Amino acid sequence: MHLVIGNKLYSSWSLRAWITLKAFDIAFTETVIAMYKPDTRERMLAFGPTGKVPVLVDGDITVWESLAIIEYLADRFPDKAIWPANQAARAHARSAASEMHAGFTGIRSSCPMNLTKRFAPRDRGPEMAADIQRLQELWREARERFGGSGPFLYGEFSAADAMFAPVVSRLDTYQIDVDGETRRYMDAVLSYPSFVAWRDSALQEKWTLPHYEEGETAVEVFHFPETA
Repeated sequence: MHLVIGNKLYSSWSLRAWITLKAFDIAFTETVIAMYKPDTRERMLAFGPTGKVPVLVDGDITVWESLAIIEYLADRFPDKAIWPANQAARAHARSAASEMHAGFTGIRSSCPMNLTKRFAPRDRGPEMAADIQRLQELWREARERFGGSGPFLYGEFSAADAMFAPVVSRLDTYQIDVDGETRRYMDAVLSYPSFVAWRDSALQEKWTLPHYEEGETAVEVFHFPETA
């Protein structure tokens, strides 16, 4: 299997596919294509029909969207329990993942994924506040109904956690005020070995996207690129 992704420092959709492969010990190779370069779209079109990433190539099969990649992996490796085994938990997890895929536009627009720094808290508007409230309600429901004794939304790490991993990073990066239960879940994701592996690799990248942090005040810096 071959996964084509964007900058690990910034590409939230790429993280979702990558962390699923890594978490469930599925062997793959990767190609990282730098975003916002003159040849970015051309390079991405060489792998998938939309000129976007992630793209998974498995022999003569090409899957070019993150949630579709996760579903393909769940079908391809039914023994991996990528989705929760319990039917009710699995239905809830798929609904939550789809809600993430289609919604939370306030978080997306106000807080792009950025692993280079941590930024000072500030008011990000009512749409962002509404998204945070809904996000915490959704996570709390999953944890209370299906979390059991595990640290993740449905107990063990699943595709739902992969879908929400970039949001977890955003809440941490922008120091969004959340309740204690939400923070404990965030800490579980941020310390999960597959996420740590992504972040460690991201911090080795040599390029940055300054427009991703316009209007922000950095309070911690984690990435010191040799070249921009």
